[in-house]
Amino acid sequence: MASYMVPVAVRSSAMFLLTKRAQTVKKVCLLTQSCTAECSSCWRLFSPSVSSRSSSSDSAAADLCGSGDIVGHFERLVQRGSLTTDVQQRYVLQRLALLQQSLKTYTNNTYLNLPPTQHCKDHSMQPQTDDSATTKTEPHPQQPPPPPKGLYIYGNVGTGKTMLMDLFYSHVENSHKKRVHFNSFMLDIHKRIHRRKQSLPKRRLGEMFTYDPISPVAMEISSEICLLCFDEFQVTDVADAMILKQLFETLFKTGVVVVATSNRPPDDLYKNGLQRDTFLPFIDVLKEYCHTVCLDSEIDYRRLDRPAAGKLYYLTGEPGAEAYLDTLFEELALRQKSVTGPRVLTVLGRDVTLQKTCGSIADCTFDELCGKPTGASDYLEMAQIFDTVFIRHVPKLTLTLKDQARRFTTLIDNFYNHKVRVVLLAAAPLERLFVHTGGEDERDRQLLDDLGLSDEAAERLTLFTAEEEIFAFQRTVSRLREMQTEAYWMEGDRSYSRRHMNS
Repeated sequence: MASYMVPVAVRSSAMFLLTKRAQTVKKVCLLTQSCTAECSSCWRLFSPSVSSRSSSSDSAAADLCGSGDIVGHFERLVQRGSLTTDVQQRYVLQRLALLQQSLKTYTNNTYLNLPPTQHCKDHSMQPQTDDSATTKTEPHPQQPPPPPKGLYIYGNVGTGKTMLMDLFYSHVENSHKKRVHFNSFMLDIHKRIHRRKQSLPKRRLGEMFTYDPISPVAMEISSEICLLCFDEFQVTDVADAMILKQLFETLFKTGVVVVATSNRPPDDLYKNGLQRDTFLPFIDVLKEYCHTVCLDSEIDYRRLDRPAAGKLYYLTGEPGAEAYLDTLFEELALRQKSVTGPRVLTVLGRDVTLQKTCGSIADCTFDELCGKPTGASDYLEMAQIFDTVFIRHVPKLTLTLKDQARRFTTLIDNFYNHKVRVVLLAAAPLERLFVHTGGEDERDRQLLDDLGLSDEAAERLTLFTAEEEIFAFQRTVSRLREMQTEAYWMEGDRSYSRRHMNS
């Protein structure tokens, strides 16, 4: 009897997930239809990433696109009950509304045509501030007026930063704009740098020459857009840290306006990172060209009770847990016009093999996704191909599993940003999945010796303390909680969205 009840229970859960979707998905499709065409033409190398996650309710998703008064739009959503009254959110939105108005007729063409010497040597051209009208100074006759000053919005997880930025982005009446996750942006920067290096003529034996592709890459981006909106600005990679100052200095000087969200204030970016001294000048550049605004209402709106999409998080010790996932996979696979089998993804010239897939569904183990040297580019490719991913055998992530924890955080960031649905089988409840214990492993000891660092130095570096992983995992837990809601699950059904739009 028990062996029969498991599939029946799962079949009921699967039917719940596959039905009762019309109202939620209709809202999502309206958003996708009106935004996707606009986003895809802005930046050819980035897939559209129209994030419509509300800080209070996903029912606000359909209302994000449009033009006009952002604050008035926000107030109407509050009056309708789609959003909760939040004084701090309103304040941040008022700052964004000021910037929106200044971008209506803004173009950075003037800055692109400046002589190279002005791009590189002119430090007198400061960005304008909100009160520039009262403190305006006569610009130099040969210089254009200063560009609008952007915004850097930071605060705890789930406070509505992404929702506000998306609301702002959808109201900006300027076609030269792009909204992108920071990880995706940096992946594209590395690709562009690599492509430029590959295009250089081969050196002859004995010849020496240097080439710095970062400024040309920044100029290339500046010629494509004048507004760049980042979600989840974070720096954990030393290679990114070394690039950012020069890259953004050129972007800012060529008139690109930046709006970014982050969980960290600017001064804490790349905190205790390797060679952080060389990164600190970037923070000064960022604060010079962006207002810093804190959004911290001490409410994680993702924690508020919202209808769950059935059972999507299973514990390894639960009787029949594996059978639940097997049956749910089979139910979802019935809707796919494909057969179940392995699939090979080619990412940056490498092959990444997933052993069990069916159309837009992948059934993977944690080791398959995070136990190997995979990274953001691999997860981004998966997010673009699959709309549902099963992740089995997620272990308790102790400090001795820092690498796996980093990958898991990056995986969930990419999946969340592209509305990929996940079903997990884990060794512990979500709130206890990341354990802040564990000892130093042999590789840490070897790296310390190779770098010539003392134990005292290691205690300050996040590379060894896992401080960054602990901080980032708070965001991961918050996002995984939202990914289990009915609204998220319905919005992530790409096959239904495509059929709805085609009809």
